[in-house]
Amino acid sequence: MIVAIDHLVILVQNLDAAIADYTTLGFTVVPGGEHADGATHNALVAFADGSYLELIAFRREAPGHRWWRHAGSEGLVDYALLPDAIEQDIAAARARGVEYAGPTPGGRLRPDGQRIAWQIGEPPTPDLPFLCADVTPRELRVPGDEARKHANGVTGIAEVTVAVRDAQASAQRYAALLGIEPVVLDERTVSFGLGTARITLAAPAPDAPADAALVTRLNARGEGPMAMALRAGTGTAGAVLSQEHTHGVQIDLVAG
Repeated sequence: MIVAIDHLVILVQNLDAAIADYTTLGFTVVPGGEHADGATHNALVAFADGSYLELIAFRREAPGHRWWRHAGSEGLVDYALLPDAIEQDIAAARARGVEYAGPTPGGRLRPDGQRIAWQIGEPPTPDLPFLCADVTPRELRVPGDEARKHANGVTGIAEVTVAVRDAQASAQRYAALLGIEPVVLDERTVSFGLGTARITLAAPAPDAPADAALVTRLNARGEGPMAMALRAGTGTAGAVLSQEHTHGVQIDLVAG
């Protein structure tokens, strides 16, 4: 079964600049290394709940890459869920009508020379997340110990908001992937609980000024994750982080 949100993917133009900016925001950032295809390199912000943020930048042109279509911009472009048995979870999703591809291999060379490997399940539509399952031990991929302690008090992911065009249609696909039923908040907002976090699907209402951010996200990038809420202590809960420093990502800190 799919057990949790694994990580959120934040595309940046300059990885060193992003590391500096997220450090300024009070996050502990760990260099991740170069991916196996040589197209990208990354840095990680790991949390106590086991999830993390991935800051990723292209090192060369890569027209066939999953995120190359976003290469001229920055921001939250994708996210991954963590399966406990990826082949069975893909098969179960297919049986329920959602044709995930894979699993296909992926990997990264860490700065210390350690090679790590994982498997990916790729979704059929952009509103859905990809799956990421460890082949090498997870502790090699996701930093632990002191790397999970942050000056801003953040301990994990509370919510990811996904911009979709049709909340009911997307909810059907998510229900087929996860094997669980959603909480329907209204005809344009649907939520799924997963582990300690929540996935909220949000579709804009026609001619609703309050939904301007949703419409902007859909027009600029199509469907996909558009915002996140992170759990934090009482000293920082309620803050909205500067998008200049988050490289275009809406990040709210909520009581943890």
